[in-house]
Amino acid sequence: MSKQTKFVLSERDIPEKWYNIVADMPNKPLPPLHPATHEPIGPDALAPLFPMELIKQEVTPDAWVEIPEEVREVYKLWRPTPLYRAHRLEKALDTPAKIYYKYEGVSPAGSHKPNTAVPQAYYNMKEGVQRITTETGAGQWGSALAFACNLFGIKCEVYMVRISYDQKPYRKLMMNTWGADVYASPSDRTNAGRQILAQDPDSPGSLGIAISEAVEVAATNDDAKYSLGSVLNHVLLHQTVIGQEAIKQMEMAGDYPDIVIAPFGGGSNFAGISFPFLRHKLTEGKKVRAIAVEPTSCPKLTRGVFRYDFGDTVGMTPLLPMYTLGHTFVPAKIHAGGLRYHGAGVIVSQLLKDGIIEAAAVDQIETFEAGILFAKAEGIIPAPEANHGIAQAIREAQIAKEEGVSKTILFNLCGHGNFDMAAYEAYFAGRLQKHEMTQAEIEAAIALIDTPAIPA
Repeated sequence: MSKQTKFVLSERDIPEKWYNIVADMPNKPLPPLHPATHEPIGPDALAPLFPMELIKQEVTPDAWVEIPEEVREVYKLWRPTPLYRAHRLEKALDTPAKIYYKYEGVSPAGSHKPNTAVPQAYYNMKEGVQRITTETGAGQWGSALAFACNLFGIKCEVYMVRISYDQKPYRKLMMNTWGADVYASPSDRTNAGRQILAQDPDSPGSLGIAISEAVEVAATNDDAKYSLGSVLNHVLLHQTVIGQEAIKQMEMAGDYPDIVIAPFGGGSNFAGISFPFLRHKLTEGKKVRAIAVEPTSCPKLTRGVFRYDFGDTVGMTPLLPMYTLGHTFVPAKIHAGGLRYHGAGVIVSQLLKDGIIEAAAVDQIETFEAGILFAKAEGIIPAPEANHGIAQAIREAQIAKEEGVSKTILFNLCGHGNFDMAAYEAYFAGRLQKHEMTQAEIEAAIALIDTPAIPA
C-alpha cells in the first residue's frame, strides 16, 4: 500500500485572517521605549516609518486580523504551500520519528518572505507611499519586497549586507529584475553608512547596519516609508498563514506534531510555523514543543541577555525588550546571512523568557551536513538558513531513535538554496569553518550594551 507524501490544500483554504498570539500570551510583551527619553512610546512614534494600518497591527490586542481580499488574491500565486512527509529522510536516519516539512520555497521569491512583503506593500500603496526602503541579509527579504513593490507600483530601495551582496550576486539580480535598486551596506549614501565605513572601511556589514541605513532614508524623506522583514509584531502576524495551513494539512495526514521547528534570525520564520500551534498550547493545553534554531555564531536566544536594546546598529529605532548580543555586535561571516542579526523579536523573546518555547544553536558545518543529507533524501536543496531547522529536526529524530519512541516532527523549510550554490561550493571545498562564540566573546559583546536593563 503506497504512502502519501504530499498534502495539498486548495486556494479556498488560504487563511482569511492572520493570528495574533499576543492575545493569548499569559504575559504581554513590555512596551517599546523612546531612544532618548527611555519613556514608553505610542503608535504615533512609528508614523514616520510605517503606514497607519501596519501600526495598528503592530499594537492590536485582537487575536485575529482580517486579510484584505487584494492580498489573498496575490497569495494565490503560491499559496497554499505544500506539506510533505519526509519518508526518505526518515529511512536515511533509520528513525521511528515521523518527519514533516512545510515548503515555502514555492513562492516567486523562493522563500516565506512574500507572506509579509505583499501586505506591507499593499498597505503602503493604499496610503499613497511612493518609495519603500529596506535592508536584506541573504537577499530573501529584499527579493520578496522587490516582487511585492513591483505588483503595487512602488519604488523599492534595498540596502544589502555587504558580505551577502558579494556572496549572492543572483539575489541582487532578482531584485533588479523586479525593479529594485540595491546598494551594498554599509554604503556612502547615508550618514549611518559613512559612520561605519569611517570606523572600518572593510566592514562586512550586518543586518543592524543595513537597518540603520534604510531607516535613515525613510525618516528623512517624506515620500518614503520603511519596511522590515522580521522582528516586528505585524511581520510575525503576517507569517501565520504558514502554520494555519499546516494545521489543516496535519489533519489531512491524521497527525499532530509533538515538535515544531524553524530557523531563527529575527522571528518571522519561526513565528509563521509555530504560533498557530502555540495557540493550541496556550488555549487548549496541547503539549507541543516549539524550537527556534539559531547559529552558534550569533546565539542571542541561547546565550544573549534579555533587556532593552536597539533594533539597529547606530541606535535610530525605538528600544525593544528582547534577547540580544548588543546592537553593536557584528556576527561572523557565516553563509546563513538571514540569521546574522544581533537581536530577536519582542514576542518571541517574551515567549522564551516565559518558557513557552525553546531555543537551540547549531554551527554551520552541522547545518550544511544536515542540508546535504536532506537534499540527497528529499531532492530539494535548502537555503543555508533552512538548514538550521533541518539540523535540529535530525537531532530530534535521532533522540527519538535512541529513546525508541515515535515522535512527530514538523519543520518549516523556509526557502530553497538555488541562489546559494557559492555557500555549498565553499562547504565542499573545505573553506567553511565550525564557528562558535567563546564565553569571553559573549561577555565582551554584552559588556558593550549601554541600553536599559529589565528588572528580573
